Amino acid sequence: MRVLFDTNVVLDLLLAREPHASVAAQLISRVESGELPGLLGATTITTIHYLIGKAAGREAASRHIGTLLDLFEVAPVTRTQLRAALDAGFGDYEDAVLHAAAVDAGATAIVTRNARDFGRATLPVYAPTDLAKLLSL
Repeated sequence: MRVLFDTNVVLDLLLAREPHASVAAQLISRVESGELPGLLGATTITTIHYLIGKAAGREAASRHIGTLLDLFEVAPVTRTQLRAALDAGFGDYEDAVLHAAAVDAGATAIVTRNARDFGRATLPVYAPTDLAKLLSL
């Protein structure tokens, strides 16, 4: 299983947003150990840097991004994914872009706390708690 992590799952861990941070930590520790190949959309990286920078400062944001780039593969976002997202029929363009990036990068699933936003996804979409159960965490 190759899983694209939605931005909200990573932010749950980095911003210690309980009650979600603990399951996010479990999933990301599986990525860190190599047991679960993880991907982040390229747009997720920039969004996380911006939000962590606002919350904790630029140095902390850059440190976190460095760690994420060490742990996760990055699903590219190019004109191809941006165009596919326009035609995907999602209610939220950002989620459509992540889905298109996931598909093109060979992801086999998406993990998000906003599964309803991915209602038109062609990949399986899991809530973090459901993916943790599936992985027997």
